[in-house]
Amino acid sequence: MTPDEQLERVRKICFSFPETTERLSHGEPTFFVRGKKVFVMFTNNHHGDGRLAVWVAASPGLQELLVNTHPETFFIPPYVGVRGWIGIQLNQISDEDLQFYISGSWFLIAPKRLQKQFTENIQENE
Repeated sequence: MTPDEQLERVRKICFSFPETTERLSHGEPTFFVRGKKVFVMFTNNHHGDGRLAVWVAASPGLQELLVNTHPETFFIPPYVGVRGWIGIQLNQISDEDLQFYISGSWFLIAPKRLQKQFTENIQENE
């Protein structure tokens, strides 16, 4: 997939969550909850690293596990890696798995009340 196609893939997933906005941050498309808190950063060859990737928030311990077991897919991103975020190479991950990690990131970052509303809406529509 081209970088534009990968970005559209990421956008589709990110905008499936309520109160998501997108704007450039540090020159890259970045997705926010309520316009304030970042939950996904899209990167295309960030500082010449050669990766087409996303950076997502992750639960404690998940970064180390993923990077150690699947280094071809997962990496420690600069800046946010020290806070446990994970980098995911987009050409190495299925849509389903990407949805899983982006969803996890949104739930870690979104306010509890918004999470509850989102979960209740899903349950009502099932």
